[in-house]
Amino acid sequence: MPDAFQYTSEVSTGAETQPFVDWVRAAAPYIHAFRGKTFVVGFGGEIAGGEMAQKLAYDCNLLAALGIRLVLVHGARPQIEAALRARGLVPRIHNGIRVTDADALECVKSAMAVTRLELEALLSQGLPNTPMAGSYIRVTGGNFIVARPVGVVDGVDFHFTGAVRKIVADEIAADLDQQNVVLISPLGVSPAGEIFNLPMEEVAEAVAVSLKADKLLYLCDAPGLLDGAGRLIESVTADEAEQMLAAGAELCEDLDYYLPCAIRAVRRGVGRVHLIDQAKDGGLLLEFFTHQGVGTLVSRDPLFRVRDATPDDVGALVSLIGPLEADGTLVRRSRELLEQEICRFTLVEHDGVLVGCAALYPFVEEATAELACLAVQPDYRRSGLGDMLLRRIEQRARAVGLGRLFVLTTRTAHWFRERGFREGGPDDLPGQKRGLYNYQRRSKVLVKAL
Repeated sequence: MPDAFQYTSEVSTGAETQPFVDWVRAAAPYIHAFRGKTFVVGFGGEIAGGEMAQKLAYDCNLLAALGIRLVLVHGARPQIEAALRARGLVPRIHNGIRVTDADALECVKSAMAVTRLELEALLSQGLPNTPMAGSYIRVTGGNFIVARPVGVVDGVDFHFTGAVRKIVADEIAADLDQQNVVLISPLGVSPAGEIFNLPMEEVAEAVAVSLKADKLLYLCDAPGLLDGAGRLIESVTADEAEQMLAAGAELCEDLDYYLPCAIRAVRRGVGRVHLIDQAKDGGLLLEFFTHQGVGTLVSRDPLFRVRDATPDDVGALVSLIGPLEADGTLVRRSRELLEQEICRFTLVEHDGVLVGCAALYPFVEEATAELACLAVQPDYRRSGLGDMLLRRIEQRARAVGLGRLFVLTTRTAHWFRERGFREGGPDDLPGQKRGLYNYQRRSKVLVKAL
């Protein structure tokens, strides 16, 4: 058990505290958005029986305190393996699924019971000088899962290995309505009273689908999905993930099980599925309460959304372009001017948060248009959002019959040249714009034929 978390009475002031203040403020929109939402968290027995269990309990306590309806689904694979060895039994696995005969079932039941009790104990802490000081989490469970046998597959009798037949979602929801944390062990019962051993990941998927959960999260033995260069894939659609599986992408053992469940879950109505590293301390908090997160997000539709701006976006737009106006990258625009010209802006959102913008100013008589105020939040500048906005602006210009696009820039000329713009001069500007050219600012003029 790790040492108890120690509070300090010394509060430092100054620049070293600013990152904390900024983080709390940035987390506030997520705190408001997630209150009352249903999250299902699935994790294996490696966590339940390891040193990360204590920290997971701390984070679950915080999620519950913030008003999140929390369902935890635990596994017990290493605990089952240990119980089998203790009885001199040899584990039997076929196609990645445990064969659970009568002797193995006894090991499964004992391992599940012990694991569950240990998790309940961790969630019930409330000692002073710990992150759970003053808390009281009511942990509930029950016969929420109706199961059926897997049966005989490829000539192998799986005995008491089962599959989910039904989730009694109303009873789980009733417990959540009472502000309880629901802890589910992957065991199910049949109408005949038989007990079946179930895969944790499939139970978590079925529970999330039946509850129409806002989020399903799997803690796994990898940072998330990785590309061919070993870099984290921050977000992926269900179709893209399915293509990765079809192409034979190399995945860690956990993701081999979890990714198909994630794909099915979002297609069956779960809002989002998150795949994060089980070894990442505070992973749940970083994934849910920061813009970038720390794992891979699986969604039914693309996470980034490009749309036209509305008057309601003016406040967010001011916040986005303000820093770039302050350092001279963009020409300063008043709020009143933005309100008048908001219809000219195209925006890109990440999970509902404004992270990029661009504006189109047409000069119809000369069949040309200005691309202006192209800005992307610093954290997203390697996500291809600038290209996404440029394509949308070009589409808007073509749609009204304009054949040329120009841009004025002081710092990003190379970016535009790499995308087909050629360097020109003030004489290439429309007459009206040419008369307003600021020779002191000396912006470069770049032009592109559409």
